[in-house]
Amino acid sequence: MDTGGHINNLMDQSHIDLALAELAKRDADIARALPQIGTPLPRQRPFGFSALLAIIIGQQVSTEAAAAIRGRVETVVLGGVPDGELTPERLQLTEDQALRDAGMSWRKIEYANGLAEALQTGVLDLDALPDMTDEEAIKAISSLRGFGRWSAEIYLMFSLQRQDIFPADDLALLVALGRLKRLEQKPTPKQARQLIKHWSPCRSAGSLFLWHYYRGAPA
Repeated sequence: MDTGGHINNLMDQSHIDLALAELAKRDADIARALPQIGTPLPRQRPFGFSALLAIIIGQQVSTEAAAAIRGRVETVVLGGVPDGELTPERLQLTEDQALRDAGMSWRKIEYANGLAEALQTGVLDLDALPDMTDEEAIKAISSLRGFGRWSAEIYLMFSLQRQDIFPADDLALLVALGRLKRLEQKPTPKQARQLIKHWSPCRSAGSLFLWHYYRGAPA
């Protein structure tokens, strides 16, 4: 499977349904669980600076808290401009204290400013990412301060719509995989990658299914 190239095969509902039907043939645990909870919905995010900023904001906070902070940050950065675009330039014109008052930590503000600078100086070329392989794109994004492998993989899966991504450092994924495989405790990221190796090249759909299972499966 070609893991590079432009975004031409979206992870839409059709892809997810077909991918999970294929995984059910390969993995008895998915075959058992899939009829119980069904297939997850697609999760697509915008491409670009605003998506990467959202990933910074969402680190180590709940989905609900992240959404609330993101809304306040957008209001502050855009300054009431209707339908304005969240850009690196606008972020850098925003006072750090205003971002702090909106709910971002000082560390995340540092990361956000670093991201904005990297995009303005060309250290990170967003337009080049779609032509990179998964590993090349992950390396490019995770070279920035505040972006580890998990952050890069989330961007690849949801913004670039890459179809063979498994963010093994995601706690919910590890817990769900442990439950699905009926393990006594959640696997380590390294163990998890081995457990789902046979899901390739459909690991993104498998990841979506695990998040779905985490929320909807019996403990």
